[in-house]
Amino acid sequence: MNPSSKPVSRAVQAAMATLCAAGASAQPVLDRTVLPIAEPKRPIYTEIDARKAKMPPRHDVKAPVGAPNVVIVLIDDLGFGAPSTFGGPVRTGVLDKLAQNGLRYDNFHTTALSSPTRAALKSGRNHHQVNMGFITEMATGFPGATGQIPGSTAPLAEMLRLNGYATAAFGKWHETAAWEASIAGPFDRWPTRQGFDRFYGFIGGETNQWAPYLYDGTAVVELPNNPNYHFMTDMTEKARAWIKHQKALTPDRPSFVYFAPGATHAPHHVPRAWIEKWKGKFDQGWDKIREETLARQIAMGVVPKGTKLAPKPSAIKDWDRLSADEKRLFARQAEVFAAFVEYTDHEIGRMLEAFDEVGQADNTLVFYIAGDNGTSGEGGENGMFNEYTYFNGVPEKVEDMLRRIDQWGGPETYPHMAAGWSVAFNAPFGWMKQVPSDFGGTRNGMVVYWPKGIRAKNEGRNQFGHVIDIAPTVLQAIGLPEPKVVNGVKQIPMAGKSLLASFDDPKAKARTTQYFEIAGNRAIYHDGWFARTIHRAPWEPKPRRPLVDNSGWELYDTRSDFSLANDLAKQNPKKLGELQTLFLAEAARYGVLPMDDRVFERLDAAAVGRPDLMAGRTSLTLADGMTGMLEGVFINVKNRSKTITAEVEVPDGGGNGTVIAQGGRFGGWSLYVKDGVPAYDYNFLGLQRTSIAAAQKLVPGVATLQFRFDYDGGGPGKGGKGTLLVNGQKVAEGRIEHTQAGIFSADETADVGIDLGTPVVEAIGAEAKSRFTGHIPKVTLQVN
Repeated sequence: MNPSSKPVSRAVQAAMATLCAAGASAQPVLDRTVLPIAEPKRPIYTEIDARKAKMPPRHDVKAPVGAPNVVIVLIDDLGFGAPSTFGGPVRTGVLDKLAQNGLRYDNFHTTALSSPTRAALKSGRNHHQVNMGFITEMATGFPGATGQIPGSTAPLAEMLRLNGYATAAFGKWHETAAWEASIAGPFDRWPTRQGFDRFYGFIGGETNQWAPYLYDGTAVVELPNNPNYHFMTDMTEKARAWIKHQKALTPDRPSFVYFAPGATHAPHHVPRAWIEKWKGKFDQGWDKIREETLARQIAMGVVPKGTKLAPKPSAIKDWDRLSADEKRLFARQAEVFAAFVEYTDHEIGRMLEAFDEVGQADNTLVFYIAGDNGTSGEGGENGMFNEYTYFNGVPEKVEDMLRRIDQWGGPETYPHMAAGWSVAFNAPFGWMKQVPSDFGGTRNGMVVYWPKGIRAKNEGRNQFGHVIDIAPTVLQAIGLPEPKVVNGVKQIPMAGKSLLASFDDPKAKARTTQYFEIAGNRAIYHDGWFARTIHRAPWEPKPRRPLVDNSGWELYDTRSDFSLANDLAKQNPKKLGELQTLFLAEAARYGVLPMDDRVFERLDAAAVGRPDLMAGRTSLTLADGMTGMLEGVFINVKNRSKTITAEVEVPDGGGNGTVIAQGGRFGGWSLYVKDGVPAYDYNFLGLQRTSIAAAQKLVPGVATLQFRFDYDGGGPGKGGKGTLLVNGQKVAEGRIEHTQAGIFSADETADVGIDLGTPVVEAIGAEAKSRFTGHIPKVTLQVN
């Protein structure tokens, strides 16, 4: 974007704000506190001839005069100490340029987790107020954690749309309840019913960047047959096209763009050319990287002089204690992650250039938020070639991953990095994503850029801010009131506080109190003090203590201790007690209670009271063409016996392709026909594959294929015996030693007659290549 234009003066800004609030002379004064804005009373005519009657004024809802375009960029899983803009080791040239011509916020916070941050950002309310106590896939039946955004907390996009804005969202969503993410709907909490005219992206928490499962609105996107396809570039092109098309047709209508890449969340998928630029840049290891980052942060003024590195968790080894193989593997993991960050930043720049190209960059208000939480430590001690090993409790060995090191970041992998890097990329803090009780989980750098509205250039702001402050900031910048009623529903007032005053005043007052809580990890900020308890590390399967146990609380004075390195709990127990009491008061006020520290147990919908489309059902009947069923809406075949019965019409030659499949390259199962021969494959996390295949081809005509899996029992993730039958006759059997206990995939689907995404069976392939050449009138899955 062009940084050369001069911003308007404060006086002109004030005049514009007054004008916007009252409405220009060309616009009637509208009541914008009730949305949609009411139409005027319809006149009654007695005149017969229209040529003799007086036409009433046209009722057009337009944004206030001078209203800026608004862009919110939200990166995924990127910590405070990663971008070069905030002293990190990773080049973020676009973010750097925006900061040099705008404002850098060094004390801005998220919730420490994806869905909660996104819902809070868009609504201006705390995440429990919008029922996002955790990610949507792990919602429970308790208010505050249901995963269903209520109508009483309308999102910013809907407010802007009903005030005359064109609105579009691109990338990751992760705010639709898991059981609502299917063709059956309801679609109330899909993007196009949450204020966005256009949505292009994925609904869940992560995606395979090489083979994503995407929606355009609510319609499934067919991916191009392009070996160089990558979603980051694809979403950028779609956003650029929408911006330019919208401005070509309605240049005077301001736009709101929410641009939320799946990057840099795992899987860390990056084009090879970007990776190679980082070769050797992390050989010094995570401890040295932390030290170098802190030194740059102090030199840049991002953190105060005298700031110390907070202690890292004891589970993270010192770099100099690692073996040569570990260092080699872990350094490569960081190279791929850094490449992902730089590549993503580059694409964000290309998106923003679209406003330059239509001549509207000067009046475009950009919020570039470098992370929805801290860098992720979910890679555990060693990282992983397949992130789903984490969700299934299967550790990966360094020697096994080293065999894939040259493929790391490519389509053959679904990788994550060792947790030591999360601490390095969250420097100078000690913790990471999922830990809201440490600024390593919640402190994310933000840059605000608005040539026409911000006079300051290359300045820092250190007011305490939070994602809930963005929506009220946008409304105030435009000159819109916070609505009291939206779509007939009375609204819960926003909890956020506008940051607009800080655009001009580096000493503007900010919020004084903010609670944090995710799965029992909790904290409270108040007037510079910060009290917290680390209840569970991301790699720990169980909490460290009961929720009612307050023995683990710590106390910090952030005014003199930026990184939370000096625990004052023993020196000042009175202050700690005051803050603990305040936390409970805020928790009660915002719907945090009761707290729930279960994590993987939440994958079982019945155990936590989450709705399940398949609840109480033991069978599901499908047919050819029924595809795209995400795991949250499909019958659960894990940790139990199952029978698949498929009625097929076999073409000449015996047919070829997928009959029914679930999952993909990194975990799943498939009943298929290969060159006429029926078979069943179980792909255990891409680590072990079992094939049970017949010896003879199918005879053309009608046939019944059946696969029976008799589960061993004795707990989750066990094996069992598989038997394949054709027309009631056994044609093959075999053992499946291991099964996935927790999840197959976040965005791979169950499909009849084709295998979308990546292939469960490489020899069959995916997408069009895997389409069954016969016909499948009926497939029934039975579980017990």
